[in-house]
Amino acid sequence: MKIRRVLTVGIAAGLLVLTGCSTSGDDDGGSDTEGSTDTSTEGSGSGGGSSSDIRIDVVTHGAPGDSFWDVVKSGAEQAGKDDGVELHYVSDPDVGKQATLIDNAVAAGTDGLVVSMANPDGLESSIKAAVADGVPVITINSGIDQWQDFGAITHVGQSEDLAGQAAGEQLTDAGVTKALCVIQEAGNVGLEQRCAGAAKTFDGELENLQVDNTDLSGSESTIESKIQSDDTIDGILSLGGDMSGQVVKAIEATGADIQAGTFDVNADVVQNIIDGNLLFAIDQQPYVQGYLGVDGIYLKALNGNDIGGGQPVYSGPAVITEENAEDVLGFAQNGTR
Repeated sequence: MKIRRVLTVGIAAGLLVLTGCSTSGDDDGGSDTEGSTDTSTEGSGSGGGSSSDIRIDVVTHGAPGDSFWDVVKSGAEQAGKDDGVELHYVSDPDVGKQATLIDNAVAAGTDGLVVSMANPDGLESSIKAAVADGVPVITINSGIDQWQDFGAITHVGQSEDLAGQAAGEQLTDAGVTKALCVIQEAGNVGLEQRCAGAAKTFDGELENLQVDNTDLSGSESTIESKIQSDDTIDGILSLGGDMSGQVVKAIEATGADIQAGTFDVNADVVQNIIDGNLLFAIDQQPYVQGYLGVDGIYLKALNGNDIGGGQPVYSGPAVITEENAEDVLGFAQNGTR
């Protein structure tokens, strides 16, 4: 029997100290949305007896095979295991299909939603309808400027503007004078905010370059062509961990004297920092986003708690450089950073 509680506005319970372990299970509530990924897990917590009756759905815009979203998913699944809830994780980079996944979760009787909003306009009606139906919502990753208007409890993520400013400072400190800001998802407002934030603090010229995160080899070719067409480029800012690998390859292929940094972290990113191929990474800590998103909905369903105190819960940014990369490498290799 599912628990359905009417969304209320309350005072935050504050941040939690959290631990976790992995989950596994079979899906019993699959999506019929073509191209989406769908997994579910069911915890076996030893707590108050009612938590196993709680269903939580995580609906993100992550594309299949994106290492960043693999970490978000790991955090969400571990929270589901720790809390002993029935957890469903689905994703689709197409905003229309993502909205359908949200609608499907509500129709299936979810007790709460964790949603990323790369394209808030495309999800607005579905999220507001869920809230109106008494389903508590927490947004993660993207959507920090819209979560309150849509009726969510809080947002777990980073300010993309502030994170961008941190990246711009790193480029300036490195002496870069002209840089590319490589955007890997068209229409993703968070990525656009990163470039805009970087432009605020970067003393040189910053030019946006659109590529496609679902076509990494094609993206590498696009970056190479841009480098070859403009020999004044001496810096590149990648906005995603997977794309940063293509940036490194493009620089090596052209032989250009270019310094590069990136947003987001995986094991390859950290190793590239250690090896001197990347200057820095801006880490928004996706594992935290997945974990705290699920844990916040669990507390709402179990005990009526609203985390965040009417403010976002910041998971980043943290800056990783050669000075601290060794400390992070082990976690990244384990798939939690």
